[in-house]
Amino acid sequence: MNFDDARKVADAVLFEGYVLYPYRASAAKNRVRWQFGVVAPKAWSTAGGPEPWEQQTQCLLESDDGAVLELRVRFLHVQAKVVEAAHGEAFTPVETLTVDGTSLITWEEAVEHQVDLAVPVAKLLAGAQTIPIDVDAGGEDPQLVHDATGALAARVLRTRQPLSAALTLSAERLDGPFGAIRLTVRTENLTPYDGDPNARKEAMSHSLVACHTLLGLSPEGAGRFISLLEPPEWAKPAAEDCKNIHTFPVMIGDRGREDVMLSSPITLYDWPQIAPESPGDLFDATEIDEILILRTMTLTDEEKAEARATDPRAAAIIDRVDDMPQEIMDRLHGAVRYLRDVTSGSPRQDAVPEFGTRADGVPVFGEHRPFGEEFAHRRPAESSAESSVGSSPIWDPANDPSVNPDKDTVNIGGVLVAKGDKVVLRPGTRRSDAQDMFLAGKVADVQAVFHDLEDKMFLAVTLEEDINADIQIEHGRFLYFSPDEVEALTPDRAEGGTV
Repeated sequence: MNFDDARKVADAVLFEGYVLYPYRASAAKNRVRWQFGVVAPKAWSTAGGPEPWEQQTQCLLESDDGAVLELRVRFLHVQAKVVEAAHGEAFTPVETLTVDGTSLITWEEAVEHQVDLAVPVAKLLAGAQTIPIDVDAGGEDPQLVHDATGALAARVLRTRQPLSAALTLSAERLDGPFGAIRLTVRTENLTPYDGDPNARKEAMSHSLVACHTLLGLSPEGAGRFISLLEPPEWAKPAAEDCKNIHTFPVMIGDRGREDVMLSSPITLYDWPQIAPESPGDLFDATEIDEILILRTMTLTDEEKAEARATDPRAAAIIDRVDDMPQEIMDRLHGAVRYLRDVTSGSPRQDAVPEFGTRADGVPVFGEHRPFGEEFAHRRPAESSAESSVGSSPIWDPANDPSVNPDKDTVNIGGVLVAKGDKVVLRPGTRRSDAQDMFLAGKVADVQAVFHDLEDKMFLAVTLEEDINADIQIEHGRFLYFSPDEVEALTPDRAEGGTV
């Protein structure tokens, strides 16, 4: 099984939160680490430790008699890097030490590990298989650091603790006419450890960190996995019965591929993709690359030097940002993807709505993409005539004469509200932005009324008291509220507007 198509997403899971901007060991956010996919020692966890000692993946598949399950368990092994100051022949651990202008920093690094297995599905149906995972204690030879005079100034020690885990695989064929199989994969950390349950930092060196599993079916065409997020109707009860503990399996690889799954400790959708504009990992996949890169550019030379001394992976980020060509930055600033098949004369019936923003900043609530296609996908035009048509969204409010955000009105409590009117903001509890609570009761000016394809309406507003409202209007940056989240302050006008 070739897991290369899944590798970028799997790597993002493996290193999520590894070292966060500003990429320095002294930053508060980098002093509490290893947040995702921790599988801690069972003895420590059951004694009251806050991290779990197990992961369990359950998923559904269909296969023929010759199918082979290929599995790859990946995790990080915490490695302690300790800086010791030299005092003659003695050494004393220190947090930081500068030798001839070069900083040395005590820090926790990580070493990647993976375990690869291949087991016939028929063998799993015959009985559970348990495979031990043993990782020896390890480290590097002490790194001696001398100053400009040749005198011994410091020593850097890198050490790891041994790990002992077990991987248990089992499968059962489900009742019914479809012959589906439920696969169970359990990863358990059995490393002996009796440390203080409240001392999480120490326990992490005995843990499998960012643990996740890649699953594949081979040879090609021998079987397929069934999505637990969108199972076929006949498989829904079985999908709901699958018990996943501290991890969840999703389809991975090229969209539409069904022979590979990633069981991730981080919530993902089926067929997640890394944005093609992203030039490299920043260890924070929930953030926007452009923002992080611009922030990194503002670091002082001293801050960059500390980041480089913190971790080799942090140093690689700083170097990449410092050497980033302008064309890469331009690509990060935004991308327009026409979310339809350019050779299709009409929207497909299985299209689903996407939301975006026009180049002038006006939100577009009606662009579409078809299921099973990448956002950036285009089928090559078969003729020059075909390439000249269909290269725009299936609905663009700027080109629809029945829609006019500057003149349309919406009925709010019997009052027709349009651009230029005033409303009182009454955000409901269903809104996901917690900051909206601070806007409750504020008076706002309506700047536009927008429609979506389902004829739902949205008000674009600016706060009456905001002295920068004119700048927001110029750039098309508004606050958006549904009609049921505002109260009209404008007297009723005569009927005749678009409602």
